[in-house]
Amino acid sequence: MKKITVKIGGMACGMCEAHICDVVRKVCPNTKKLKASRIRGEATFLAEEAPDTEKLKKAIEETGYIFISASSEEYKKRSLFG
Repeated sequence: MKKITVKIGGMACGMCEAHICDVVRKVCPNTKKLKASRIRGEATFLAEEAPDTEKLKKAIEETGYIFISASSEEYKKRSLFG
C-alpha cells in the first residue's frame, strides 16, 4: 500500500476540496482514506499502486487547479500500542 501526496494550488474553500476529491476518485477509483486540505494545499490518499502522475496532473488542471507535485511513500499502518 502506498501513501500518495499531491500538492495542489488554487483551493480556497470546502467545495474546492470536494472537487479535488472527485478528480482523484475519477483518476484512481480504488483510493482509500482520501483527504484534501485547502490549508495545506494538498490531497493525500492510499492506493495499491502509485497513480500515473501525468493523468492526475491533466485531470486536476482541467478542473481549474494548479498541480504542483506528487510523491508516494510506503504506507505504514499505525497501531494503538506502537
